[in-house]
Amino acid sequence: MSQSNVSRRSFLQTSAATAAVTAAASSLFTAPARAHALGAGDRLRIGFIGPGGRGFGAHVQTLMKLRKEGANIDLVAVSEVYSKQRDQVLKYLETESAAEGGQQVVGKKYDDYRDMLADPEVDAVCIATPDHWHAKQTIDALKAGKHVYCEKPMTHTIEEAMAVVDAWRSSGKVMQVGVQSTSLPIWGKVNELLNDGKLGKVLMYQTEYFRNSIMGQWRYYGLDKEMSPQTIDWKRWLGVDEGLAPDMPFDRAVYAQWRCYWPFGSGMYTDLFVHRTTSMLKATGLRYPKRVVGAGGIFLEYDGRDVPDVATVVADFSEGVQGLVTATMCCENTPIRQLIRGHYGSFEFGNGEDFRGFDFIPERPQVTKISGQKKERIEVEEPVRDTTKMHFNNWLTAIRENKPELCNNTPDLGAAAIVLVNMGARSYREGKALFFDVDRKQATEADASWAAGWEQMSKARSKPKHIPGWKAGDTGSLLVEQEYMKLAGPWTDGQDPDKA
Repeated sequence: MSQSNVSRRSFLQTSAATAAVTAAASSLFTAPARAHALGAGDRLRIGFIGPGGRGFGAHVQTLMKLRKEGANIDLVAVSEVYSKQRDQVLKYLETESAAEGGQQVVGKKYDDYRDMLADPEVDAVCIATPDHWHAKQTIDALKAGKHVYCEKPMTHTIEEAMAVVDAWRSSGKVMQVGVQSTSLPIWGKVNELLNDGKLGKVLMYQTEYFRNSIMGQWRYYGLDKEMSPQTIDWKRWLGVDEGLAPDMPFDRAVYAQWRCYWPFGSGMYTDLFVHRTTSMLKATGLRYPKRVVGAGGIFLEYDGRDVPDVATVVADFSEGVQGLVTATMCCENTPIRQLIRGHYGSFEFGNGEDFRGFDFIPERPQVTKISGQKKERIEVEEPVRDTTKMHFNNWLTAIRENKPELCNNTPDLGAAAIVLVNMGARSYREGKALFFDVDRKQATEADASWAAGWEQMSKARSKPKHIPGWKAGDTGSLLVEQEYMKLAGPWTDGQDPDKA
């Protein structure tokens, strides 16, 4: 079967697969094994599902580092479909814990992650499988009474994101979505200033994630002769029995470079755009977009991939704000500036995650009616050296305090980001602008009502809408009407409106 046929078939099966995830998760645990309640001195026992590249480098090694620094945690179990990777992780846990000279980690191994979830000696799990597995494994874990750290993107589809949020809210468990930049303190400061009216009416944010490589994005995940149907449980990896992906012949490139193919990921939309989008949503307080358009194409990387190497997503919010995220995977030295724009000025950020602060760039005083404003550097604190470590520490703190809301990237924020980037990918693929129906929690085909609604507000001389949390009244939100505008208006029955 060709890769293009796989993609088309998978795309048609999306709704069915999502239904299978929700149904399977709701029926799996008739009598779930509950994690024990943590006392002040209890150790949190953590298992790992799919600790491959990111899962090993960021999840396992970061938590081991925190353990060595005194975190009251044990890394106790691994579920991984690739036997070589599984054994390497278990060996690492054994070696590192033995080197401590203290209590050793007991590394249990599971072929099926559900057996791990049934183990009462596991309190929490870290999920780092391909995107198409995230929702099912997360929901299963929450229903089993486990705390969850799920690598970004939180889910593969919008429907799955809504199901995860519902499962999380009903579970009472702590869940962190792995966009580590949300743990940077800068976003809280930005949100505070925005709501206080520093920029006046907030109008737009723009962000980016530019990259380049000689071999094509995600092709740098190397292929190994040891990857074979004998060492990898291919059917389990695909999720054929769960309805997560169609059956297909084993392919090392699909296994190791799955982000290139629609059945398993969405390329830059979910691997990269979700990072910057989540941060912008956290900074502005915005959540679900109303209207989304995606554009782009495969303009250079003709290597058998499905996903584009150039893409842009434009999201319009009901609060009267537009969001833009754009990138090319073929050049990285000329990224656009990351900005939040308002009527009175803009906040300009650096690129990447090394944020010591940000710049306020005011508009001219003839517009703002504020004299003496100059470009201003707003410092937050010293840069965070390891955002992943900070993010995991935030998760552990929330578990210890039994406060799910303490997590810096809770599932409701994760779902909002998924809606935006997923709609962008769908718009690109389907050639349509899309609306998001907040009540029904689903994407629909857009129509002319979006533009018509704003035109109606203009005709009615309405006041602008604002970001959630706005408390600055009319600051930077009202225009100054010129005296000559009294001459505007239709001449009814030949009557000059100036004399009416």
